[in-house]
Amino acid sequence: MRIRVPLTLTSRHALVCGASAGIGRAAALALASLGARVTVLARSRDKLEALVPELRAAGAEDADFVVADLDDRASVRAAVAPLVAATPVHILVNNQSGPPGCALVDETEEALQLALGRILLSSHLLAQLCVPGMRDAGFGRIVNVLSTSVREPIVGLGAGNVARGAMAAWAKTLALELPPGITVNNVLPGYTATDRLAELAQAAATRNAKTREDIEAMWAAITPEKRLGLPDELGAVIAFLASPAASFVRGQSIAVDGGRLHSL
Repeated sequence: MRIRVPLTLTSRHALVCGASAGIGRAAALALASLGARVTVLARSRDKLEALVPELRAAGAEDADFVVADLDDRASVRAAVAPLVAATPVHILVNNQSGPPGCALVDETEEALQLALGRILLSSHLLAQLCVPGMRDAGFGRIVNVLSTSVREPIVGLGAGNVARGAMAAWAKTLALELPPGITVNNVLPGYTATDRLAELAQAAATRNAKTREDIEAMWAAITPEKRLGLPDELGAVIAFLASPAASFVRGQSIAVDGGRLHSL
């Protein structure tokens, strides 16, 4: 007998972090298009307020936002605890900006603590707040936006490499512990046209006496698809992993990188 698995998230509530721009914003819109109720979280109230009408137009009629700083876990708890008490979260998208670039040997203890706090500890807190509602519903999705550095560390992004790798180990462990119906997966973006990538390209251009366009063209050239990725392409994969169609995908790190990674 053939079983049809719908790509729909009607009646599900998604919390998307870092949703004011880039991949987080694209993920929120993709989830809205599948009918999820979407709450977006970021530091910028103005950007979140502007995004909410777009989410409602995309299909999330009850879209809303909460303002919190992922570097300040007390503010995250204060914003999210009342939210999950009122409307349990079934889909958690952990998405955080990376720390400034630096060789690992030169990273300070404070820089490593900041990276681990922003990326790993904020995600852990959010999971602890959201998982009880997922258990009660018998359905849960945690999707972490990490980096291809999980598979191949990126030179010059020391603290980010460490924190993203720790996050992948956290996710794999959680995937072994949580009950059936609650899945945990990671997406690993390659070179994707976001504000963060533009900052990294500009920094590389300055170091190498080139233009930002030169650096982005070089990155595109080493990607088999011969271009940078688009945030919407990442958003689509995140929405799939959040859907019932991905119910047997668990504990995986999925590269969305145009084929750039050399590892198996």
